[in-house]
Amino acid sequence: MKSDASIQILSPRLANQIAAGEVVERPASVVKELVENALDAGSTQIDIDCESGGIGRIRIRDNGAGIHANELPLALSRHATSKIFDLDDLEAVSTLGFRGEALASIASVSRLDLISAVEGEAGSKVSVEGREMEPSIEPSAHPRGTTVDVRDLFFNTPARRKFLKTEKTEFGHIDTVVSRQALSRFDVGFRLVHQGRVTRQLPPALTENSQMERVATLLGRGFMDAALSVDSSAIDLSLRGWACRATFNRAQTDCQYVFVNGRIVRDKLISHALRQAYRDVLFHGRHPCYLLYLELDPAQVDVNVHPTKHEVRFRDSRLIYDFLLRSVSRVLAADRPDQVLAQEQESQSGGMQAETQQIQSGIRFPESRSVDSLDVLSQLTRPVETHQSLDDA
Repeated sequence: MKSDASIQILSPRLANQIAAGEVVERPASVVKELVENALDAGSTQIDIDCESGGIGRIRIRDNGAGIHANELPLALSRHATSKIFDLDDLEAVSTLGFRGEALASIASVSRLDLISAVEGEAGSKVSVEGREMEPSIEPSAHPRGTTVDVRDLFFNTPARRKFLKTEKTEFGHIDTVVSRQALSRFDVGFRLVHQGRVTRQLPPALTENSQMERVATLLGRGFMDAALSVDSSAIDLSLRGWACRATFNRAQTDCQYVFVNGRIVRDKLISHALRQAYRDVLFHGRHPCYLLYLELDPAQVDVNVHPTKHEVRFRDSRLIYDFLLRSVSRVLAADRPDQVLAQEQESQSGGMQAETQQIQSGIRFPESRSVDSLDVLSQLTRPVETHQSLDDA
Protein backbone atom coordinates (compact mmCIF):
# COMPACT_ATOMS: atom_id res chain seq x y z
CA MET A 1 0.00 0.00 0.00
CA LYS A 2 1.27 3.46 -0.84
CA SER A 3 2.09 5.67 2.12
CA ASP A 4 -0.15 8.44 0.77
CA ALA A 5 -3.10 6.15 -0.03
CA SER A 6 -6.41 7.44 1.22
CA ILE A 7 -8.79 5.44 3.43
CA GLN A 8 -11.66 3.99 1.47
CA ILE A 9 -14.69 1.83 2.24
CA LEU A 10 -14.36 -1.63 0.73
CA SER A 11 -16.80 -2.61 -1.97
CA PRO A 12 -19.47 -5.13 -0.90
CA ARG A 13 -17.92 -7.73 -3.19
CA LEU A 14 -14.45 -7.37 -1.67
CA ALA A 15 -15.82 -7.27 1.88
CA ASN A 16 -17.77 -10.48 1.28
CA GLN A 17 -14.75 -12.25 -0.20
CA ILE A 18 -12.62 -11.26 2.79
CA ALA A 19 -15.31 -12.63 5.10
CA ALA A 20 -15.47 -15.77 2.97
CA GLY A 21 -11.79 -16.34 3.66
CA GLU A 22 -12.68 -16.91 7.32
CA VAL A 23 -15.92 -18.84 6.83
CA VAL A 24 -15.38 -20.80 3.59
CA GLU A 25 -12.04 -22.59 3.61
CA ARG A 26 -13.00 -25.57 1.45
CA PRO A 27 -16.13 -27.40 0.21
CA ALA A 28 -16.67 -29.01 3.61
CA SER A 29 -17.01 -25.52 5.10
CA VAL A 30 -19.91 -24.85 2.74
CA VAL A 31 -21.59 -28.11 3.77
CA LYS A 32 -21.12 -27.34 7.46
CA GLU A 33 -22.65 -23.86 7.21
CA LEU A 34 -25.60 -24.93 5.06
CA VAL A 35 -26.40 -28.03 7.13
CA GLU A 36 -26.35 -25.89 10.27
CA ASN A 37 -28.80 -23.48 8.61
CA ALA A 38 -31.03 -26.42 7.73
CA LEU A 39 -30.95 -27.71 11.31
CA ASP A 40 -31.76 -24.27 12.68
CA ALA A 41 -34.75 -24.16 10.30
CA GLY A 42 -36.23 -27.24 11.99
CA SER A 43 -35.47 -29.74 9.22
CA THR A 44 -36.03 -33.44 9.82
CA GLN A 45 -34.43 -34.56 6.55
CA ILE A 46 -31.32 -33.12 4.89
CA ASP A 47 -30.01 -34.32 1.52
CA ILE A 48 -26.49 -33.40 0.41
CA ASP A 49 -25.52 -34.01 -3.21
CA CYS A 50 -21.91 -33.35 -4.27
CA GLU A 51 -19.93 -33.47 -7.48
CA SER A 52 -16.15 -33.36 -7.93
CA GLY A 53 -15.46 -33.46 -4.21
CA GLY A 54 -17.83 -30.53 -3.68
CA ILE A 55 -15.68 -28.24 -5.82
CA GLY A 56 -17.92 -28.63 -8.86
CA ARG A 57 -21.23 -28.67 -7.02
CA ILE A 58 -22.85 -28.88 -3.61
CA ARG A 59 -26.63 -29.05 -3.47
CA ILE A 60 -28.30 -29.23 -0.07
CA ARG A 61 -32.04 -29.68 0.27
CA ASP A 62 -34.05 -29.65 3.49
CA ASN A 63 -37.66 -29.76 4.63
CA GLY A 64 -37.37 -26.95 7.16
CA ALA A 65 -39.51 -23.87 7.65
CA GLY A 66 -38.38 -22.23 4.39
CA ILE A 67 -37.85 -18.57 3.52
CA HIS A 68 -40.52 -16.13 2.36
CA ALA A 69 -40.10 -14.97 -1.23
CA ASN A 70 -39.60 -11.32 -0.29
CA GLU A 71 -36.81 -12.29 2.13
CA LEU A 72 -34.74 -14.35 -0.30
CA PRO A 73 -32.49 -11.46 -1.50
CA LEU A 74 -32.01 -10.39 2.11
CA ALA A 75 -30.86 -13.90 3.01
CA LEU A 76 -27.85 -13.35 0.73
CA SER A 77 -26.87 -10.11 2.45
CA ARG A 78 -24.18 -9.92 5.11
CA HIS A 79 -25.33 -9.69 8.72
CA ALA A 80 -28.89 -10.64 7.83
CA THR A 81 -30.33 -13.30 10.12
CA SER A 82 -33.57 -14.46 11.70
CA LYS A 83 -31.82 -15.96 14.73
CA ILE A 84 -30.88 -12.97 16.86
CA PHE A 85 -32.34 -9.49 17.12
CA ASP A 86 -30.58 -7.67 19.96
CA LEU A 87 -27.66 -7.90 22.38
CA ASP A 88 -29.70 -9.92 24.85
CA ASP A 89 -30.11 -12.67 22.24
CA LEU A 90 -26.34 -12.73 21.77
CA GLU A 91 -25.88 -13.46 25.46
CA ALA A 92 -27.73 -16.76 25.15
CA VAL A 93 -27.38 -18.14 21.62
CA SER A 94 -29.31 -21.38 21.21
CA THR A 95 -28.91 -21.83 17.44
CA LEU A 96 -25.92 -23.19 15.53
CA GLY A 97 -25.76 -20.09 13.33
CA PHE A 98 -26.35 -16.49 14.29
CA ARG A 99 -23.89 -14.21 12.46
CA GLY A 100 -25.78 -13.94 9.16
CA GLU A 101 -22.58 -14.31 7.14
CA ALA A 102 -22.64 -17.83 5.71
CA LEU A 103 -24.83 -17.39 2.62
CA ALA A 104 -23.27 -14.05 1.68
CA SER A 105 -19.77 -15.46 2.04
CA ILE A 106 -20.57 -18.59 0.01
CA ALA A 107 -22.33 -16.55 -2.69
CA SER A 108 -19.28 -14.29 -3.06
CA VAL A 109 -17.04 -17.19 -4.15
CA SER A 110 -19.44 -19.36 -6.16
CA ARG A 111 -22.42 -19.47 -8.48
CA LEU A 112 -25.37 -19.91 -6.14
CA ASP A 113 -29.07 -20.60 -6.51
CA LEU A 114 -31.32 -20.29 -3.47
CA ILE A 115 -34.79 -21.84 -3.84
CA SER A 116 -37.26 -21.90 -0.97
CA ALA A 117 -40.89 -22.07 0.00
CA VAL A 118 -42.80 -21.69 3.24
CA GLU A 119 -45.99 -23.57 4.03
CA GLY A 120 -48.74 -22.44 1.66
CA GLU A 121 -46.45 -20.76 -0.91
CA ALA A 122 -45.44 -22.09 -4.33
CA GLY A 123 -41.73 -21.32 -4.00
CA SER A 124 -39.27 -18.76 -5.37
CA LYS A 125 -35.67 -18.66 -6.58
CA VAL A 126 -32.85 -16.14 -6.40
CA SER A 127 -29.45 -16.47 -8.11
CA VAL A 128 -26.06 -14.76 -7.77
CA GLU A 129 -22.66 -15.37 -9.34
CA GLY A 130 -19.96 -14.23 -6.95
CA ARG A 131 -19.97 -10.67 -8.18
CA GLU A 132 -21.80 -7.46 -7.54
CA MET A 133 -25.24 -8.00 -8.93
CA GLU A 134 -28.75 -7.29 -7.71
CA PRO A 135 -30.44 -10.63 -7.02
CA SER A 136 -33.66 -11.11 -8.97
CA ILE A 137 -36.53 -13.26 -7.76
CA GLU A 138 -38.41 -15.64 -10.02
CA PRO A 139 -41.06 -18.26 -9.33
CA SER A 140 -39.78 -21.81 -8.85
CA ALA A 141 -41.88 -24.76 -7.74
CA HIS A 142 -40.56 -26.19 -4.48
CA PRO A 143 -42.09 -28.03 -1.50
CA ARG A 144 -41.80 -26.48 1.93
CA GLY A 145 -38.13 -26.12 2.75
CA THR A 146 -34.99 -24.82 1.09
CA THR A 147 -32.51 -25.92 -1.57
CA VAL A 148 -29.11 -24.23 -1.88
CA ASP A 149 -27.23 -25.09 -5.07
CA VAL A 150 -23.55 -24.04 -4.97
CA ARG A 151 -21.52 -24.48 -8.16
CA ASP A 152 -17.93 -23.78 -9.21
CA LEU A 153 -16.60 -22.98 -5.75
CA PHE A 154 -13.79 -20.38 -5.84
CA PHE A 155 -14.25 -19.89 -9.60
CA ASN A 156 -13.49 -16.19 -9.15
CA THR A 157 -10.63 -16.65 -6.66
CA PRO A 158 -8.20 -19.02 -8.41
CA ALA A 159 -5.54 -18.48 -5.74
CA ARG A 160 -7.90 -20.03 -3.19
CA ARG A 161 -8.87 -22.88 -5.48
CA LYS A 162 -5.31 -24.04 -6.12
CA PHE A 163 -4.85 -24.75 -2.40
CA LEU A 164 -7.63 -27.35 -2.40
CA LYS A 165 -6.67 -31.03 -2.25
CA THR A 166 -7.81 -33.87 -4.49
CA GLU A 167 -11.51 -34.48 -5.03
CA LYS A 168 -11.26 -37.64 -2.92
CA THR A 169 -9.68 -35.74 -0.02
CA GLU A 170 -12.17 -32.88 -0.20
CA PHE A 171 -15.10 -35.29 -0.21
CA GLY A 172 -13.56 -37.06 2.77
CA HIS A 173 -13.77 -33.78 4.67
CA ILE A 174 -17.42 -33.43 3.61
CA ASP A 175 -18.18 -36.94 4.84
CA THR A 176 -16.55 -36.07 8.18
CA VAL A 177 -18.74 -32.98 8.56
CA VAL A 178 -21.93 -34.86 7.71
CA SER A 179 -21.01 -37.68 10.10
CA ARG A 180 -20.46 -35.22 12.94
CA GLN A 181 -23.79 -33.53 12.27
CA ALA A 182 -25.50 -36.93 12.17
CA LEU A 183 -24.02 -37.72 15.59
CA SER A 184 -25.30 -34.42 16.95
CA ARG A 185 -28.92 -34.82 15.79
CA PHE A 186 -30.37 -38.30 15.96
CA ASP A 187 -33.84 -36.92 15.18
CA VAL A 188 -32.78 -35.81 11.69
CA GLY A 189 -32.26 -37.98 8.63
CA PHE A 190 -29.16 -37.42 6.47
CA ARG A 191 -28.46 -38.55 2.91
CA LEU A 192 -25.07 -37.93 1.30
CA VAL A 193 -24.48 -38.49 -2.41
CA HIS A 194 -21.24 -38.11 -4.38
CA GLN A 195 -21.08 -38.42 -8.15
CA GLY A 196 -24.54 -39.96 -8.15
CA ARG A 197 -23.65 -42.66 -5.60
CA VAL A 198 -25.26 -42.71 -2.16
CA THR A 199 -22.46 -42.86 0.42
CA ARG A 200 -24.51 -42.19 3.57
CA GLN A 201 -28.16 -43.05 4.14
CA LEU A 202 -29.09 -42.32 7.75
CA PRO A 203 -32.82 -42.27 8.57
CA PRO A 204 -33.95 -40.45 11.72
CA ALA A 205 -33.00 -42.43 14.83
CA LEU A 206 -35.82 -41.89 17.31
CA THR A 207 -35.35 -44.92 19.56
CA GLU A 208 -32.41 -45.86 21.76
CA ASN A 209 -31.66 -48.91 19.64
CA SER A 210 -31.70 -46.95 16.39
CA GLN A 211 -29.46 -44.30 17.93
CA MET A 212 -26.96 -46.93 18.97
CA GLU A 213 -27.13 -48.37 15.47
CA ARG A 214 -26.33 -44.95 13.98
CA VAL A 215 -23.34 -44.61 16.29
CA ALA A 216 -22.14 -48.08 15.31
CA THR A 217 -22.49 -47.17 11.64
CA LEU A 218 -20.47 -43.98 12.00
CA LEU A 219 -17.92 -44.94 14.66
CA GLY A 220 -17.74 -48.70 14.23
CA ARG A 221 -19.27 -51.69 15.95
CA GLY A 222 -16.25 -51.96 18.24
CA PHE A 223 -17.08 -48.57 19.73
CA MET A 224 -20.57 -49.61 20.79
CA ASP A 225 -19.37 -53.01 22.03
CA ALA A 226 -17.00 -51.22 24.43
CA ALA A 227 -19.31 -48.30 25.26
CA LEU A 228 -20.56 -47.55 28.77
CA SER A 229 -23.67 -45.43 29.07
CA VAL A 230 -23.22 -41.99 30.65
CA ASP A 231 -26.23 -40.20 32.12
CA SER A 232 -25.47 -37.56 34.74
CA SER A 233 -26.97 -34.28 35.85
CA ALA A 234 -26.25 -31.55 38.40
CA ILE A 235 -27.89 -28.14 38.80
CA ASP A 236 -28.26 -26.84 35.22
CA LEU A 237 -25.87 -29.35 33.66
CA SER A 238 -26.48 -32.70 32.01
CA LEU A 239 -24.11 -35.16 30.42
CA ARG A 240 -25.19 -38.18 28.41
CA GLY A 241 -23.70 -40.41 25.79
CA TRP A 242 -21.08 -43.13 25.88
CA ALA A 243 -17.58 -43.50 27.32
CA CYS A 244 -15.72 -46.60 26.15
CA ARG A 245 -13.92 -49.02 28.42
CA ALA A 246 -10.19 -48.41 28.59
CA THR A 247 -9.56 -51.61 26.64
CA PHE A 248 -10.95 -49.81 23.57
CA ASN A 249 -8.42 -47.06 22.96
CA ARG A 250 -6.50 -45.33 20.20
CA ALA A 251 -2.99 -44.10 19.51
CA GLN A 252 -4.53 -40.78 18.43
CA THR A 253 -7.40 -38.63 19.71
CA ASP A 254 -9.49 -39.34 16.62
CA CYS A 255 -12.33 -41.06 18.49
CA GLN A 256 -13.22 -38.36 20.99
CA TYR A 257 -16.39 -36.37 20.41
CA VAL A 258 -17.97 -33.87 22.76
CA PHE A 259 -21.02 -31.82 21.76
CA VAL A 260 -21.89 -28.74 23.79
CA ASN A 261 -25.53 -27.76 23.25
CA GLY A 262 -25.40 -29.60 19.92
CA ARG A 263 -22.16 -28.00 18.75
CA ILE A 264 -19.08 -30.19 18.46
CA VAL A 265 -16.07 -28.77 20.30
CA ARG A 266 -12.49 -29.72 20.99
CA ASP A 267 -11.58 -28.09 24.29
CA LYS A 268 -8.39 -28.33 26.32
CA LEU A 269 -10.30 -28.10 29.59
CA ILE A 270 -12.82 -30.77 28.62
CA SER A 271 -10.09 -33.03 27.22
CA HIS A 272 -8.05 -32.73 30.40
CA ALA A 273 -11.02 -33.55 32.65
CA LEU A 274 -11.83 -36.67 30.62
CA ARG A 275 -8.18 -37.69 30.44
CA GLN A 276 -8.01 -37.46 34.23
CA ALA A 277 -11.06 -39.70 34.50
CA TYR A 278 -9.17 -42.39 32.56
CA ARG A 279 -5.74 -41.85 34.14
CA ASP A 280 -5.77 -44.98 36.33
CA VAL A 281 -7.04 -47.40 33.69
CA LEU A 282 -5.24 -46.36 30.51
CA PHE A 283 -1.63 -46.89 29.48
CA HIS A 284 0.49 -43.82 28.88
CA GLY A 285 0.40 -42.72 25.25
CA ARG A 286 -3.01 -44.26 24.58
CA HIS A 287 -6.20 -42.22 24.24
CA PRO A 288 -9.75 -43.03 25.35
CA CYS A 289 -12.79 -43.06 23.09
CA TYR A 290 -16.04 -41.32 23.92
CA LEU A 291 -19.13 -39.67 22.47
CA LEU A 292 -20.62 -37.24 24.96
CA TYR A 293 -23.34 -34.61 24.92
CA LEU A 294 -23.06 -31.75 27.40
CA GLU A 295 -26.13 -29.57 27.83
CA LEU A 296 -26.18 -26.35 29.82
CA ASP A 297 -27.90 -22.99 29.89
CA PRO A 298 -26.91 -21.16 26.67
CA ALA A 299 -26.22 -18.09 28.80
CA GLN A 300 -23.39 -20.02 30.48
CA VAL A 301 -21.42 -20.56 27.28
CA ASP A 302 -20.21 -17.88 24.87
CA VAL A 303 -20.17 -18.96 21.21
CA ASN A 304 -19.48 -15.51 19.80
CA VAL A 305 -15.71 -15.91 19.78
CA HIS A 306 -14.67 -16.61 16.18
CA PRO A 307 -16.35 -16.17 12.75
CA THR A 308 -16.24 -19.92 12.12
CA LYS A 309 -17.92 -20.56 15.50
CA HIS A 310 -15.13 -23.04 16.19
CA GLU A 311 -14.47 -21.62 19.63
CA VAL A 312 -16.55 -21.06 22.75
CA ARG A 313 -15.91 -19.97 26.32
CA PHE A 314 -17.53 -21.31 29.47
CA ARG A 315 -18.54 -18.78 32.11
CA ASP A 316 -17.78 -21.23 34.93
CA SER A 317 -14.96 -23.43 33.68
CA ARG A 318 -14.37 -24.98 37.11
CA LEU A 319 -17.95 -26.20 37.32
CA ILE A 320 -17.71 -27.82 33.90
CA TYR A 321 -14.35 -29.44 34.67
CA ASP A 322 -15.46 -30.95 37.98
CA PHE A 323 -18.80 -32.14 36.59
CA LEU A 324 -17.21 -33.97 33.65
CA LEU A 325 -14.48 -35.49 35.82
CA ARG A 326 -16.95 -36.79 38.38
CA SER A 327 -19.50 -38.07 35.85
CA VAL A 328 -17.14 -40.13 33.71
CA SER A 329 -15.03 -41.32 36.66
CA ARG A 330 -18.12 -42.78 38.30
CA VAL A 331 -19.11 -44.66 35.15
CA LEU A 332 -15.63 -46.14 34.76
CA ALA A 333 -15.39 -47.02 38.46
CA ALA A 334 -18.77 -48.75 38.40
CA ASP A 335 -17.60 -50.93 35.53
CA ARG A 336 -14.26 -51.71 37.23
CA PRO A 337 -14.47 -51.77 41.04
CA ASP A 338 -10.69 -52.23 41.20
CA GLN A 339 -10.34 -48.72 39.83
CA VAL A 340 -11.64 -47.34 43.14
CA LEU A 341 -9.03 -49.43 44.99
CA ALA A 342 -6.29 -48.10 42.72
CA GLN A 343 -7.42 -44.55 43.43
CA GLU A 344 -7.31 -45.19 47.18
CA GLN A 345 -3.78 -46.56 46.93
CA GLU A 346 -2.64 -43.56 44.93
CA SER A 347 -4.26 -41.24 47.46
CA GLN A 348 -2.36 -42.93 50.31
CA SER A 349 0.91 -42.50 48.41
CA GLY A 350 0.22 -38.79 48.06
CA GLY A 351 -0.31 -38.78 44.30
CA MET A 352 -3.06 -36.38 43.18
CA GLN A 353 -4.69 -36.80 46.60
CA ALA A 354 -7.23 -34.01 46.55
CA GLU A 355 -8.56 -34.77 43.08
CA THR A 356 -8.74 -38.54 43.71
CA GLN A 357 -10.78 -38.05 46.88
CA GLN A 358 -13.05 -35.79 44.90
CA ILE A 359 -13.67 -38.54 42.35
CA GLN A 360 -14.56 -41.05 45.08
CA SER A 361 -16.90 -38.92 47.13
CA GLY A 362 -18.50 -36.79 44.45
CA ILE A 363 -18.39 -33.04 44.01
CA ARG A 364 -20.39 -30.48 45.92
CA PHE A 365 -21.48 -27.61 43.72
CA PRO A 366 -20.27 -24.96 43.74
CA GLU A 367 -18.10 -25.18 46.87
CA SER A 368 -15.98 -28.19 45.79
CA ARG A 369 -12.34 -27.49 45.11
CA SER A 370 -9.64 -29.75 43.71
CA VAL A 371 -6.03 -28.66 44.14
CA ASP A 372 -4.85 -30.30 40.93
CA SER A 373 -7.73 -29.07 38.83
CA LEU A 374 -7.15 -25.56 40.14
CA ASP A 375 -3.55 -25.81 38.99
CA VAL A 376 -4.53 -26.75 35.45
CA LEU A 377 -7.52 -24.47 35.06
CA SER A 378 -5.41 -21.37 34.68
CA GLN A 379 -3.70 -23.03 31.72
CA LEU A 380 -6.82 -24.55 30.23
CA THR A 381 -9.48 -21.83 30.43
CA ARG A 382 -8.76 -20.46 26.99
CA PRO A 383 -11.09 -20.30 23.98
CA VAL A 384 -12.53 -23.66 23.07
CA GLU A 385 -11.77 -25.08 19.64
CA THR A 386 -13.90 -27.54 17.73
CA HIS A 387 -12.83 -31.01 16.79
CA GLN A 388 -9.65 -31.00 14.71
CA SER A 389 -11.32 -32.54 11.70
CA LEU A 390 -13.77 -29.64 11.62
CA ASP A 391 -10.96 -27.14 11.92
CA ASP A 392 -9.45 -28.69 8.82
CA ALA A 393 -12.82 -28.45 7.15
